[in-house]
Amino acid sequence: MEVHSFQQGGMKLHYRSTGRGDPIVLIHGLSGSAGWWRYNVPVLALKRRVYLLDLVGYGHGRRQKALGVEGDVQLLSAWMEALNLQGAALIGHSMGGHLALRLAEQQPERVSHLVLACASGLLKGPPWRMALRLPQAGLTGRPSFLPRILFDSGRAGLPNLWRSGVGVLADDVRPRLAQVKARTLVIWGERDVVIPSRLGRALADGIPGARYLEIPRAGHVVMVDAPRQFNRAVLTFLHEGQES
Repeated sequence: MEVHSFQQGGMKLHYRSTGRGDPIVLIHGLSGSAGWWRYNVPVLALKRRVYLLDLVGYGHGRRQKALGVEGDVQLLSAWMEALNLQGAALIGHSMGGHLALRLAEQQPERVSHLVLACASGLLKGPPWRMALRLPQAGLTGRPSFLPRILFDSGRAGLPNLWRSGVGVLADDVRPRLAQVKARTLVIWGERDVVIPSRLGRALADGIPGARYLEIPRAGHVVMVDAPRQFNRAVLTFLHEGQES
């Protein structure tokens, strides 16, 4: 897939797309990249037009300074408007779910569905505590994916990881949950040690009409640890939304 870029205010958002149909936007998490959706894109693209993003400071955008929550949301919002994306399904993992939730709240006319995979937003505490959980998260997930995690973390660099992590922990989405209008599915890995499943259930409880699904034996990178269950749940959810 060819890499495209959207530029605003000197910042470039890199993205790729594949498939046909209503849009799905995949937003990776802290230390991630578009490559974290490798097990999901081939299946999702059979039904939808899939957009894979590399956030500023990550992946193809690694030579830039990470923007933080507000900056990312503003850039993503401008990108959606520039591409005139309508009826989009936003699927975000961890920090990406945090951003997707904020986008859905701010762009209700553009976002029809929201899938939050092990999303931050309710996670609180000092950044160093979250950092200490990351090695354990690598051990509870798919071992073959660990080199990808390390590679993308190295590309982003410690300053970007720290800046993004601090921003995520400082942005509490709790007051915004009731404002989300999009149909919402919250997916969690049972073995997530980075963001406990109790926070996933609290997230679903706070969003009107949201559904919660917990996948056994999956860790924090749930779409990699259990791709078949994840893909099936997402496509079923989107299909149900079309029928209603």
